[in-house]
Amino acid sequence: MAVRARTYDEGGRKAVPVAIGEVVVFAMVIALSPFTLIPALFMQFTPRPRATGGAFLAGWVIGIVVPAVACAALASVVERPAEGPVWVAWARVVLGSLLVLFGLRQWLTRHGKATPGWMRLLADASPSKAFRLGLLLSLANPKILLLSAATGLAVGSTEPSTTKAVVAFAVFTVCAAGTVALPVVLHILFGERTLAPLSRLRRWLEQHAVGVTAVVIAAIGILVLYEGAIKL
Repeated sequence: MAVRARTYDEGGRKAVPVAIGEVVVFAMVIALSPFTLIPALFMQFTPRPRATGGAFLAGWVIGIVVPAVACAALASVVERPAEGPVWVAWARVVLGSLLVLFGLRQWLTRHGKATPGWMRLLADASPSKAFRLGLLLSLANPKILLLSAATGLAVGSTEPSTTKAVVAFAVFTVCAAGTVALPVVLHILFGERTLAPLSRLRRWLEQHAVGVTAVVIAAIGILVLYEGAIKL
């Protein structure tokens, strides 16, 4: 069950609660996706791991926050009936269906896939290239983009106060980007001692990335689809 923070509109009327739990779920799916973890780990094996990892983190945060805020703004300007805007429910149904289809397609085609081109670009990334890759891998990946959009719809459709909306997006950002920031923090604290365990984790993720991503994406798609369907 989602944890919801109660908000009130300018007239003091009780508004639809902010679904913080739902926001956290979307963020954690992004954070735990191999598509997020693998590039974050790759950055620690570049010639300048701290600068490169920090630059990638900055690009990644911008890439996940901008679509979420844009969708929240879109949802917030639409007139809301008492039970919530119907179009947002339909948008969730569409988003959920797309995520399920992405997950099924990825699962069915998981065997025999070559190493993605973007992984090869990570090996010798400079800080400027890492920043651009962070933007590209978050904005251009339909799975990450759909999850960010679903977060924005969840926040914008609840008519929160500015403070509640900022808190919701802060929670989303910290949770969704936490696994990108963690290798950077570990490298700063422990130096090269972190490279051996990070290397083992990276190899495992490279071998199982497609299957794990397929299951995670399909599961969150079912959740988003259900959230939309029950409000129609």
